[in-house]
Amino acid sequence: MDCQVPTSQTAAEIHNPGPNAKIVIRHDVAVAAPGPDEVLIKLHFSGICHSDIRAYLGWGAYEAIVGHEGVGTVVKVGRNVDPSVLGQRVGIKWLHSACDGCSACSKGFPNNCCRQNNTGRNVPGTLQQFAVANAKHMTKIPPGLPGEIAAPLLCAGLTMAGAISKLEGDLEAGDWVVISGSGGGLGHMGVQIASLKGLRVIAVDSGEGKRSLSLDSGAEVFIDYKTMDVEKEVKALTGEGASAVVVVPGSEEAFNLAPKLVRNMGVIVCVGLPRNDFNLPISATMCSARGLVIKGVSVGTEEQMDQLLQQALEGKLRPLVEVFDFEQVSNVFDRLRDDGVTGRAVVRIPQ
Repeated sequence: MDCQVPTSQTAAEIHNPGPNAKIVIRHDVAVAAPGPDEVLIKLHFSGICHSDIRAYLGWGAYEAIVGHEGVGTVVKVGRNVDPSVLGQRVGIKWLHSACDGCSACSKGFPNNCCRQNNTGRNVPGTLQQFAVANAKHMTKIPPGLPGEIAAPLLCAGLTMAGAISKLEGDLEAGDWVVISGSGGGLGHMGVQIASLKGLRVIAVDSGEGKRSLSLDSGAEVFIDYKTMDVEKEVKALTGEGASAVVVVPGSEEAFNLAPKLVRNMGVIVCVGLPRNDFNLPISATMCSARGLVIKGVSVGTEEQMDQLLQQALEGKLRPLVEVFDFEQVSNVFDRLRDDGVTGRAVVRIPQ
């Protein structure tokens, strides 16, 4: 039986995206009804992602309510949805829906669907008390895993699982991989995932807090890009350069540096999201002469999602999470914009 839900709710909205953007917390936002194949979820936690900062800065078209790392309980179902999901604790991810008919979907990669809709971009996100999700693409959260730990795995963890999976077939255990932005919300999980696969991680970031987190996450070496010559240090350690570089930050500097850190026939994996008008600083001649491979990643697969949640439940994957009250959302956005968060920021949704 469906639970009673209010007609209005509390939500955080981005107003005036761009240089003068601000976060406005409203208490009169309508609660949506789930349509066919959809469910309504009462949220408990939501992570805040750097891609949400793109919406804040006006770097793309997004919903006013962003967020795509939501954990909560199913309280209402739409047509075609089995009512047995009522009461289940589930997660809402970046992928809201996929077409099921394109080449990517037919190969089992709806995360790369060319006609996908995304949470916080095409439909309202998880920085609200109640959110609608597609029942097919929600993720069941295993009992015993705290919601604040599960939340950042739904995008940050899944993105890095997808990124590290791009190295399969090109790298093997014992190879060096550089992970830039290693002390951030995505980066420190990427260090752990790569280390679990036997790769030797060179972490690149700045500051003592991010140094400690990177090394605690399994990196063998930490290079502070603000005080050290990253290219020189990587070459001294590896000889020819790393076998791969995973570029996590959305900074142009990180992308400019990547080709200098990788060996010939190496792999560059693009994760970070700089401004849309920024192009990769690698000439066609360089790619050809050096035999470089460039890959992109958005998020990983549902199989990788389940594996991440299980690893976290077993204590093999330990995301560093800082939990904030909902009223602090504006401050969290400002800190993320200024690269002032070590690990992952999660907000507690008011109940």
